[in-house]
Amino acid sequence: MTFDRAWLHSASFDLLYASLVIATFVILERGIYFCWLGICRRRVARAVRENGAVAAAAIQSRDAVTRTIRDYVTAQKAEALSRGQIDDLSAALFLEIDGRVQARLWLLDTIVTAAPLLGLLGTILGIMDTFEALSSGGISDPAAVSRGIAMALLATAIGIGTALYGLLGHNLLHRLADDLTESVKGLLLRTTLVP
Repeated sequence: MTFDRAWLHSASFDLLYASLVIATFVILERGIYFCWLGICRRRVARAVRENGAVAAAAIQSRDAVTRTIRDYVTAQKAEALSRGQIDDLSAALFLEIDGRVQARLWLLDTIVTAAPLLGLLGTILGIMDTFEALSSGGISDPAAVSRGIAMALLATAIGIGTALYGLLGHNLLHRLADDLTESVKGLLLRTTLVP
């Protein structure tokens, strides 16, 4: 039974390129979503500053921030909630919006971890192919050996580049996500109607 290393070498490149595409999609999608939520958060914060929690609850929008604040104020006004129930409600709403904001960031974390390993796998397989060709006596040209080694090392370079790209995107998006969720937590605290 022979093992087809060429196919596996090619698959490692394909996975690296797919990782680049996925990382780019996640960075763009989350970046646009965070910008939109930031605009919505500023609108709600302005309404809270100017007219209090009632004005924030009156904003008719379908975004996650406005809906969270609207649900929080409406629930407090509609029911006679104790202070503990209000705290539980705000914690539940915060966890819900935090989950929406953090969605798909795990993909970047996985790509950052896996890309260098895929690159190393591609390098090892490429070098193995080069040495196998040398041992069979079919290659006597040093330039052909150099091209084989260069192709093998290209996998490492792509893996490290993919990991760095994903790491920069992940860190930036994680920072934006933290800022956004902390500001929503502040809005929840400011719109608490003390019983």
